[in-house]
Amino acid sequence: MQERVFDTLLLSDVHLGSDISRARDALAVLDSSSYRRLILLGDIFSDLNFGRLNGDHWKFLSQIRKLSNRKRKIEVVWVEGNHDQGLSQIMSHLVGIPVYQRYVWEYQGKRHLAIHGHQFDRFVANNAFVSRMGELLYARIQKFDHRNKSFSRYLDRLNTRWLRLEAKVASGALAYAKSGHIDRIFCGHTHLSAHLERDGIAYYNTGCWIDSRPTYITIGEEGVCIREYDGGTHHRYPSEEREPEFAAPVDLFEQAGLSAVGVYESIRC
Repeated sequence: MQERVFDTLLLSDVHLGSDISRARDALAVLDSSSYRRLILLGDIFSDLNFGRLNGDHWKFLSQIRKLSNRKRKIEVVWVEGNHDQGLSQIMSHLVGIPVYQRYVWEYQGKRHLAIHGHQFDRFVANNAFVSRMGELLYARIQKFDHRNKSFSRYLDRLNTRWLRLEAKVASGALAYAKSGHIDRIFCGHTHLSAHLERDGIAYYNTGCWIDSRPTYITIGEEGVCIREYDGGTHHRYPSEEREPEFAAPVDLFEQAGLSAVGVYESIRC
């Protein structure tokens, strides 16, 4: 039986350097799947401290570099997340791949946009110092958490729900996509996989690789599929995903620091 080859595989929020990163499992997905394009959709790193990277984290980066070899004939793209900021030049050189703030491509007559999603997170945009202090505290909690890090993962989910993050990012992403005539928009950042449609535009969130149920997305002839990793690679179709409630109508573009008319080109940092 011929192996199925996807057009695109997207994963985000691996958070290399974090004690709860599931880099080994993310690497297993990269090794066990066939795809023409790989998009690392932001927050591949937890912070700028490379001293926190363990063996599994370096193996993940090594595999990214191997995949970027032209002989592999795989397009590898890294879209910058808020945790990655400051690493763009370093990573472009280290693993040999281009780094973008947002990335656009076409497939089966549809325009696709990959953007991490922190641009639509008002709290992060307006409270950079507080967010950074929270990240440092969270890193300390992970150090003292018990072996399976269940409390750390619970805090991560609680934070997302408290800030109503998924609803805000989804609303902002859909409005942004509409202004740029995008058919499908893909984000990370919230750590929750999701799918919904509005005004003919489809929004997808890749989820993360720090939770007990990591997820990623594939795009192929069958359409877009959100997949959950559990030691294998079984399906989890968009229709099964939780649809976030929309945030109240607000000036999402102003909050995100984005122009109301997006210029959708592949922009290298």
